[in-house]
Amino acid sequence: MTNIITMKYEEAIHKLETMANDMENGEMSIDRLADSITEAKELIKFCRDQLTQVDDKIEKILSGQQ
Repeated sequence: MTNIITMKYEEAIHKLETMANDMENGEMSIDRLADSITEAKELIKFCRDQLTQVDDKIEKILSGQQ
């Protein structure tokens, strides 16, 4: 499993892309599939949270609440 806590957004996206490509190309074993899906779910949540935080910061800046 990837250490999501220390990961940057771009790294998480790259990891998700790699996992998706491996699944699509049949390069992921069936034994690893469930673990990969669990990890992907965590990475997606991490990315969504990061985007929400950035969106909130941008809204504050644009509204003059810095």
